[in-house]
This record gives sequence, C-alpha cells and structure tokens, in this order.
Amino acid sequence: MNQNIYEDEHLRIEQHESTIPWLKVFTQEQYREFSEVPFKTKLQLWAKLDVIEREMLSFFQPTKINIASFGNELPQVHFHIMARFEDDSHFPNPMWGERLRASKSYVGDMERFIEMLKPKLEPIELEEIED
Repeated sequence: MNQNIYEDEHLRIEQHESTIPWLKVFTQEQYREFSEVPFKTKLQLWAKLDVIEREMLSFFQPTKINIASFGNELPQVHFHIMARFEDDSHFPNPMWGERLRASKSYVGDMERFIEMLKPKLEPIELEEIED
C-alpha cells in the first residue's frame, strides 16, 4: 500500500511499499507527457527530487540513487526515487527486474526519514514566472 506523505498545489509524494527507501513524486494534474507539464510545476518537481535525493544520500548513505519515469502502466507524469544498496534484493538490476537475493528491509528507517524530510518539502518560492 502506498502512503501519501506530502501534497501541495503542484505535486504529491507517496511512499512506495518496498524493502528499500522508495518515494514517488506525482503531478497533481493528470499530464500524460512531461512536455505538457507547466514550467512552474516542473520547477517544483525538480526541486522536490533534488531535496529527496540529497536527504536520502545523507540519511541512508546508499550505494546509488535511482530516479526513473516510465508511465507505461500509469500514464501520468510521475517519478520514482529510490535509495539503492549493493546488498538490496535486486542490485545492480532495476527494482522492476529479476530479484537476485533476500535483503535487509529499510521500512523501519523510512518512518524516521519521512518525518525528517517533510519540513524540507515546502514549495520553493518562485518569482513571477509565466507558464
């Protein structure tokens, strides 16, 4: 079950149920392609991905951060951001690929991470930008 952890006029962020730290960032409006997203929303999206990546790196100290956007099954603009570890269940494969091993779960750490992350997710202030 995915848990909503943040929402504003542009975006919402959900925790993806997984053994690794994994969040998904969605546009509030149902855009099918990234090129359809208004510029202000794109700026907010990039800012959120930047904050999440930096905080995941600091908090979890993963081997790598993966950011992905496919939209084949859910044709709405959204990005997956995952902290990956050499000993996670799929590494170095993508999380959608073949499972290679059993691994540690980071679920308990995610609660602390999300509480620390939430105050850092407020919308960035943008000067008057035309869409």
